[in-house]
Amino acid sequence: MTYRPIRSYVLRQGRFSAAQQRAVSDLMPRFGIPYAEAPLDFASAFGRVAPVVAEVGFGMGETTARIAAANPGNDYLAIEVHGPGVGSLLRRIEEGGLTNVRIVQHDAVEVLRHMIAPSSLAAIHVFFPDPWPKKRHHKRRLLQPPFVELAASRLAPRGILHVATDWQEYAQHVLEVLDASRELANTAAGFAPRPAWRPETKFERRGLALGHGVWDLVFERRVK
Repeated sequence: MTYRPIRSYVLRQGRFSAAQQRAVSDLMPRFGIPYAEAPLDFASAFGRVAPVVAEVGFGMGETTARIAAANPGNDYLAIEVHGPGVGSLLRRIEEGGLTNVRIVQHDAVEVLRHMIAPSSLAAIHVFFPDPWPKKRHHKRRLLQPPFVELAASRLAPRGILHVATDWQEYAQHVLEVLDASRELANTAAGFAPRPAWRPETKFERRGLALGHGVWDLVFERRVK
């Protein structure tokens, strides 16, 4: 596989609250996993054997924490580059007494490529990625064929790639990219109904308030 060096995010300085900074200092040693160019042993990282879901770009962690709390039988590998979001999710982990979330603060493409073994994930969630709406920025979009090829290879057979966006043009683009994958099959006729288990995110609420729609795409890795 070849991968473009263009990143799908811009690292902004961001302002840590005192609580977020404390959470990073006190809790990251317990719930954080340092990035390494070596496959991660899930059983060692989580202390048990369970289905593992990768949460790509979790923002401030609200949705990840709610999903993890509602699904204690799964483990969640939460991937995010922005420090305040990491601090926010760590606070939610502590407040909720969650034991099934671990955080890698690093580029998700590199994490999937180097730390996740092929065919090892039960699901990958990409909720409300940056749509990079200006045409000249489309090259920065995460959901491009190289990323989809990589993500599909990390899913177990029948594993799920679930994308949600409130940007219609991006939703159509993602649908076309996923439909073109030989490794994935759509679980719906086009866009999927919003699953009841997916919490409404702040980005979703913001989009709905602005009159935007929300589109879910749920694809399954084919069994060969």
